[in-house]
Amino acid sequence: MKSLTVPLSGTSQRRVLRAALTAVSLSVVVALAGCASATQSTSTGAAGFTKAAQDSKATITVWADSTRLPAVQAYQKSHPNAKLNIVTYDGSADGSTYLQTKIQLFDRTGKGWPDVVFASPTDVTWASNPTTPSAQAFAAPVDQLVSSSTIGNFAKGSLTPCEYNGHTYCLRNDIAQVVTWYNKTLFDQFGYTVPTTWEQYQALGAQVAKDHSGYVLGWVGDSNSHESYFWSSQCPAFNLVKPDTLRVALSAPECTRMATLLDSMIANKSISTQASNNADFIKNVAPKVLMAVGPSWYGQYIFNGGFKTPAGQIAAANPMTWSGESSGATGNVGGGVWMISSHSKNLAAATAITEWLTTSDANQGSAPTYPAYTPAAKVWLANPTNSQYFASDVSEAFTTAANEVWTGWSNTKFSDATAWSSVVLPALTAGKTLTETLPAWQAAIVDEAKAVGYTVTTK
Repeated sequence: MKSLTVPLSGTSQRRVLRAALTAVSLSVVVALAGCASATQSTSTGAAGFTKAAQDSKATITVWADSTRLPAVQAYQKSHPNAKLNIVTYDGSADGSTYLQTKIQLFDRTGKGWPDVVFASPTDVTWASNPTTPSAQAFAAPVDQLVSSSTIGNFAKGSLTPCEYNGHTYCLRNDIAQVVTWYNKTLFDQFGYTVPTTWEQYQALGAQVAKDHSGYVLGWVGDSNSHESYFWSSQCPAFNLVKPDTLRVALSAPECTRMATLLDSMIANKSISTQASNNADFIKNVAPKVLMAVGPSWYGQYIFNGGFKTPAGQIAAANPMTWSGESSGATGNVGGGVWMISSHSKNLAAATAITEWLTTSDANQGSAPTYPAYTPAAKVWLANPTNSQYFASDVSEAFTTAANEVWTGWSNTKFSDATAWSSVVLPALTAGKTLTETLPAWQAAIVDEAKAVGYTVTTK
């Protein structure tokens, strides 16, 4: 086995965290798909996929980020006959275009493609289409390589970012479904009840502001905070109604209701506008975090790793709903994918490692973040490493949220974090409300969308 590390430029602390979790290109920080409202397909029809001459003895090249590198190495160890060339790269962290740039080069030269890559769901938006007129799409349609029963076992909607024109072009590694985090110790001490609706959440904020000033029920200062709140509210900020048509409608009631709610809680200081990795926040606010609306990785990587909240205090509840709505919806703040190259000369070996990485209990049962593959997620939840920190069992909340991620927030050709970070967060710092900032946020998204070729509708 050969191993190679590709040198790359540094990224910010928040972006690195999200990428490591991706969770988190984790923003950074996340996203949904080239055709996010499409129905999952297991069609075996043509998808412009011409197989290269196959060689069952050919070495396959696997590109992975540093977080997923141990999993690839574990596969090599457990499959000693597998011939792998392992390359470490940034995994598309921080909106990196390294992978896309390299694939464009390989398409022009007609050689050099990796066989398997770990990447951001955003990469599927270009990888499922040719990068040059003479090339075929980099990603092979995995629904022609993997059984429909395997594809059907992924969490509801988790493969939506992988879908384009009726085919599935990637397998999801992990998801970052948004749940309701709360400090059970403090809730019990103060006599509070965990809210199950957004309206109850807002009312609790008013009560906390009055009775326990200084304590907070969350924050909106991170570059991915909009994914926890506005995505969970089903706000059509990044809604691909067609592969080339993006709906950006921040005047929709699903957007304005969340802006109004957050404005009231920001005003009474029950929600902070600081970033969770801000030094002042960690020192002065983190000990007083009563609640947080955020992804499944918050427990271990924010409360435990970032805030150093003692074990046995933090618990998770189901995503909140809006009064009068019968079904729940939540956001997804991260999660990565594995793609198989359509140019691979050893598709059997490439498919075997991709399936093992995404579906095997041996790998996913001890993975850093929540697996998208439902059977493996059960093993992950049963692993004491993923549960012993918490005050109570998080299984119900995680499982429920995994199947409630709203697929109307799409993965686009551009990062959903840019406009939020460059327009909204500075406005909040300047004392403006989210409600009055919605038009500027929309205009920034529209500009980005048009710049990369989308037709945009704001209705």
